[in-house]
Amino acid sequence: MKDKPFFSVIIPAHNAAGHIRKALDSIKKQTFTDYELIVVCDNCMDETASIAMEYTDQVIGVSHGTDGLTRNDGIQLSRGEWILFMDDDDWWIHEYVLERIHHYATHTDADLLPFQFIWPNDAYGRFYWDHQYYGMNIAVWSKAFRRKLIGDTRFPDRKMDSDVPFMHAILDKNPKYYFIHELYYYYNYLRPGSQTEVHEREQKPMQEGLS
Repeated sequence: MKDKPFFSVIIPAHNAAGHIRKALDSIKKQTFTDYELIVVCDNCMDETASIAMEYTDQVIGVSHGTDGLTRNDGIQLSRGEWILFMDDDDWWIHEYVLERIHHYATHTDADLLPFQFIWPNDAYGRFYWDHQYYGMNIAVWSKAFRRKLIGDTRFPDRKMDSDVPFMHAILDKNPKYYFIHELYYYYNYLRPGSQTEVHEREQKPMQEGLS
């Protein structure tokens, strides 16, 4: 195993046996291979860990119940110069994602590289979101982070939306960033049973009751 790979790819996973292979396959087929893959299984009671071990020997089990703390474990284990995050039900849509990010990482002085992603039911890639912070989307899976930018910044102990305070802390450092106007990521937020899908489904009756 190389002492210091260029990229560390971190996937927090929870009972993902039914869908994680698509995420892992999208990483395995990358043309740029100087990376390590870290899968952190949080309270997994299914075959997630054994499936992940087919792709990487860096699979650890934890009992947090929150994506934030699970991502922190991945950061702690990681050794790459750059860090990327992927959710266990999403995937990279091209085999040259890491190759292209490597290009921008080595041809710019940026410490943060946001890129475009596909949002289900949209015919285009989303890019902008939080206007308070440079119009930048605050999801961590739509960016590559230089390790020195993350430093000792960590995710809070939150079940959902832990990337919001994490990204605000990162952006408060006034990092050098470069927007990559290329589609790399498929955000599968409508997968039945995903945290976001369940949250939206539970919130809908409450919102209808207020109308």
